[in-house]
Amino acid sequence: MSGKFRIFSRVGKTAIIPLRMKILIIFLSLIILSNFATNFISVQLTQKEIINLNNTIMVQQLKELFNNAASQFQIFAYSGDRESCNESMRNVAASGFGNPNSIAVGVNDDGRIFFMASRNPESDWDVFPDSDALSRLNAQKSLGIEEGSVTFVVDETEYFGVYKFQDDWNYYIIRAERRSDLDEKNYRIYGYISILIASLTIMFIVIGYFILRKEFHLLSKITGELIEMQAKKQLRLIDLTGAPNDDVTYLAASFNSLSSQMNSLLGTFQKFVSKDIVAKAYKGLDVGLEGSQQELTMLFSDVKSFTYRTETLGNDIIEVLNVHYNRVIQNVHDSHGIVGSIIGDAILAVYGTLGAEKSKSYNAIASAWSITRSTAELRAEMLGRRQKIEATRALTESEERVFQAVLVDVGVGIDGGNVFYGTIGRNDSQDPLQAHMANTVIGDTVNSASRLEGLTRIYHIPVVVSEYVKDEVERESSRYRFFEIDTVQVKGKTQGKKIYFPFDTETMDSELIGKYERFEEGLAAYYSGEWPSARKIFKETGLDVTQVFLERMGNRSVPDNWSGIWAMTTK
Repeated sequence: MSGKFRIFSRVGKTAIIPLRMKILIIFLSLIILSNFATNFISVQLTQKEIINLNNTIMVQQLKELFNNAASQFQIFAYSGDRESCNESMRNVAASGFGNPNSIAVGVNDDGRIFFMASRNPESDWDVFPDSDALSRLNAQKSLGIEEGSVTFVVDETEYFGVYKFQDDWNYYIIRAERRSDLDEKNYRIYGYISILIASLTIMFIVIGYFILRKEFHLLSKITGELIEMQAKKQLRLIDLTGAPNDDVTYLAASFNSLSSQMNSLLGTFQKFVSKDIVAKAYKGLDVGLEGSQQELTMLFSDVKSFTYRTETLGNDIIEVLNVHYNRVIQNVHDSHGIVGSIIGDAILAVYGTLGAEKSKSYNAIASAWSITRSTAELRAEMLGRRQKIEATRALTESEERVFQAVLVDVGVGIDGGNVFYGTIGRNDSQDPLQAHMANTVIGDTVNSASRLEGLTRIYHIPVVVSEYVKDEVERESSRYRFFEIDTVQVKGKTQGKKIYFPFDTETMDSELIGKYERFEEGLAAYYSGEWPSARKIFKETGLDVTQVFLERMGNRSVPDNWSGIWAMTTK
């Protein structure tokens, strides 16, 4: 996980939402919903109480207006000044107003207004504006009900209040409030509370996020490391240093236990299975019994004089082979090859199943020379140890035999062509313990690579390749110069096959090129039956490879049926 602040990690295009974020969102959503619901219910109940309170107040004010109206009627009966009485009524009513649109009105049963008091200057009615409400009051009065609650509408604005019929003046005294005034107060209160809730919620979100982030730090760490493991396709242990004693830690500890077991299994799996099968399994693809014809290059390497080494070293030969294979297998993998099989002292490597910049035959030759140099370096190390011992004493006879046995030398044969490559064996999905599969390569080219390796002992050269390999490499690179060594007919075949020595122009002594060029002149004379000339040229080169030709020709003349092809009698 990077040090940058980020909420979401991603696997491909899919966002991974942290569990702490889900918990925080769910928890806060419920809290916010609960707060707003509680606030709404509280406001509604408060509004009801306010209305009841207003009704109580208006009833009290209505009583005062009613009593004042009775007193003013007596004054009117004495003075006959109706306007003065109405003004007095207006003043008494206005003294009890608490809202901007409070009103008090005296209205006759036919709608005529006798007096009206209001804090809103625009409220000045000559006739009561809601005839339906007035009809309801008259209907109630006809039933003997002369006081109670009333609602009426003026210009689509609803009023509510209380009324009482004044017999002296013969009109209804109405004390009312505009409903929207009370609603506005309620909404204002509701808004203040909502702002407070939102502010507290934001504060709690921040506090809660950091608390949950701390509490779920280990879970976030597990998620981050799992994402990285998936990307790298590699299991590892999660660091639990300082982890709390909770179920998340137990989950991580269980994963570590499983990871250790899986790493052990994967390590064993990788050691026994070729790289392309491992790569296929890592991609989540099924590995079953399958195969196909493919054009591949095979490299066969064998330890020379293995019987002698085994007889001399006994069980210790295993340690020598492991040291040898430790370098050989790395060289194969470094050159984009896979190890097809290891049979005792021999190894079969396959090239062309993995993607590579160079051709399969080029990589096979590069691997062959790496193997040859590695064994030469191992022999040099052994010689260095011998020199240290001989600086103090001579080697005993048994030590000399052991020394010769550990001087591992190899031959490498390379051929390519069309082969069957795939998995064979038994795949029992019902009982995996009964299943056994092996990755293998089958074809004449495999046998040919083995026989070419055997020719390295005969011709005293480290690497022998076929014409197929030569042609493929020459099409892409000039690094390797191929010198023809012979045309042989291996046992079991009816046709001759040219074999070549791949000379590495970048690492080998350039003076050898002249000798091999001279050798090819002698080989041409050998092919054409000019054996005296061939003998002379071969001797001049001083190359070990000429020994087999000099022994083959001896002092004899060319056979009558000579074709230039030498038939091998052994594999």
